[in-house]
Amino acid sequence: MQTYYYLLASQKFLLEEEPFEEVLRERTRNYHEREKEIDFWLVKHPAFLETSTMAAIKAKCPQPAVAIISTDKQFITWLKLRLEFVVTGEFVAPSADIPEPLASLSTV
Repeated sequence: MQTYYYLLASQKFLLEEEPFEEVLRERTRNYHEREKEIDFWLVKHPAFLETSTMAAIKAKCPQPAVAIISTDKQFITWLKLRLEFVVTGEFVAPSADIPEPLASLSTV
């Protein structure tokens, strides 16, 4: 089992109103330069929000939501400091509630 950390926001905010693509591009470049394996993922309409244990978290975030999921807690903390209007947290997976941590309910 692995602990995953997430930053959650509305898709409109994170993907349209913020220059977030630039942040991801810079972070990816930095990882490649340091020969570090990518440990973060952007997941539209994350399935983990549909679990009963995440109902309160889902209620805090305008829908449709998007999540940045990472195994690096410091990366999520760094993102939270750069962005407003986001929710952060963590979960352990795979579990009975969250069998696939990076699963999406989005068809696009």
